[in-house]
Amino acid sequence: MNHKIVESHEGVTLVAGGPCTRRDLSLALRRAPCLVAADGGADRALDLGEMPRAVIGDFDSVSVDAQVRLAGRLFPIAEQETTDFDKALRSIRAPFVLGVGVAGGRVDHELAVLNGLVRHAAEGVAMPCLLIGAQDVIFAAPLALRLHLRAGDRLSLFPLAPVRGESRGLRWPINGLGLAPDGRVGTSNLVETGLVDMRFESSGMLVILPRNRLDAALAALKNPHR
Repeated sequence: MNHKIVESHEGVTLVAGGPCTRRDLSLALRRAPCLVAADGGADRALDLGEMPRAVIGDFDSVSVDAQVRLAGRLFPIAEQETTDFDKALRSIRAPFVLGVGVAGGRVDHELAVLNGLVRHAAEGVAMPCLLIGAQDVIFAAPLALRLHLRAGDRLSLFPLAPVRGESRGLRWPINGLGLAPDGRVGTSNLVETGLVDMRFESSGMLVILPRNRLDAALAALKNPHR
């Protein structure tokens, strides 16, 4: 689907129906003030005192009360092949998206969203999407990535497809390693020098950083290193 329901010159906060605190939502909205809800995320947003600009999904989770309150902002997509988060993500055009209400709930929902992140990256979608959890920031790695972090920061790599790459600035380099979801993974690595350069031969890699490195991750994705 190429039609964009929401177009914004600012970042978009995309709230799903999973656990999301007022602090989570405020953190995202300060950086991405355009609020969009994925299906049941509409109830989550309203409960936290926010009115989403649009609600996108198959509407099997959003309450009748929320639908009444948000009349005129509802954009149903009936197909069942993708998640509501994916439906919303592909319906947005913006500099970047921050996802909240995704981590910490049902594991099958979280895995489906992570699958969607790497598929969007594999399809060459230029719009970065970062997920904010209680402890982490998660995003799909571009083929080249330069991060300005702090020595000692945790940096985990989790492949959702077989991926090979190389790195500089990590305590345990990934050079020459084949990473795969059913093989070697790269969790709990550490930043050695502060500046981390990584290159990957193909898409499919998730990068997981501490939540307090959100701005560093966002800066790296908005200004990709070639």
